[in-house]
Amino acid sequence: MESPADRLAEPPAWALDAPARKLLDALGPEARFVGGCVRDALIGAAPADLDLGVPYPPEETVARLKRAKLRAIPTGIAHGTVTAAIEGRNFEVTSLRRDVETFGRHARVAFGADWREDAARRDFTINALSMAPDGALYDYFGGRADLVARRVRFIGDARARIGEDVLRLLRFFRFHARFGGDAFDPPGLAACRACAASLPGLSAERVRAEMFRLIEGPRAAAMLAAMREAGALAHWLPEADGPALARLASLARFEAAAGEPPDAIRALAVFDLDARNFAARWRLSNVEGARLARLRAPPARVTLDADAPATRRAFYALGVDLRDRVLIDAADFTDVAAALERHRRAQAWTRPTSPVGGADLRALGIEPGPGFGELLHKIESTWIASDFAASKESLLELAKNAARA
Repeated sequence: MESPADRLAEPPAWALDAPARKLLDALGPEARFVGGCVRDALIGAAPADLDLGVPYPPEETVARLKRAKLRAIPTGIAHGTVTAAIEGRNFEVTSLRRDVETFGRHARVAFGADWREDAARRDFTINALSMAPDGALYDYFGGRADLVARRVRFIGDARARIGEDVLRLLRFFRFHARFGGDAFDPPGLAACRACAASLPGLSAERVRAEMFRLIEGPRAAAMLAAMREAGALAHWLPEADGPALARLASLARFEAAAGEPPDAIRALAVFDLDARNFAARWRLSNVEGARLARLRAPPARVTLDADAPATRRAFYALGVDLRDRVLIDAADFTDVAAALERHRRAQAWTRPTSPVGGADLRALGIEPGPGFGELLHKIESTWIASDFAASKESLLELAKNAARA
């Protein structure tokens, strides 16, 4: 019987709660937690996902779950993955695999029972750990030592691993941002430089998903600078020049000071890019593309001078993008206290709604047609100029007089 490399003093709480216990009882003693959740347990972080491995085929996984009256969803059964849905939580259960034939990321695999062989298919040593329910730790490639050393290291030959799936090149930088130290693993970085020319062959959807996670993660500006130096941004983000990365770093510092979570679209708006072309390049959703275009448009400036009505007018003009715009503009501020005060006011701002709309004009007998939109704009402008104080009655009187003119 295989001996563990180490053992946790006690299993993490998420391995002992009711949904996990129900799943483990159904899967049997051979099941282990694998990948990111084990890595995160070793550094005391809460895992984003709970994945398990089992040394039998996916059809048996489904049968065991059904016998235990647990819901089994065949999310990726051809690749060995079944999702177990238990008490509102999802667990991915994947059969151990071995490569029969490799041709990029679409390798032909067979299901097996060899934990080491399965772990060898993973990208980095820190992601190849597995843990039995009792806390026994299995570490075939020195992942725990790499975690301690803050080193992100490919399993085996780095260039070969990137050749299997070029997305691993982007993942190398994203994982280094979170788990790495000051210096990159030299063979890994050299492999990224050597393979950077293959990045344009990736699908935009996969790049967007990976890059969003990198941009919203720690040390984003530093990682993008390293990627640019390695030639990894020439196709997907050539706009990441020195000034843009300096603004991104400034934005991140201000977000942290203001207690705001990072946001990929907001971050991309600091780059000097054409929003429409960029949205097509990264295949942004319509919502993402429209938001980026708004944030890239010339903004109304908020000066926070003594003229409070001017500040309110600027806040109103920024509309739904107010908080984003305030954060983006703060990237150019050297006075952090002033920027934080502007952010505080933006958080406290409740955007008022014009008291007169199209339905009110129609009630006056003014039908849609030429000049209808202009009249609405004139009414709104008058209301804004009054510091949002003009009454509905006075604005309707304005509308009547304009219609008679």
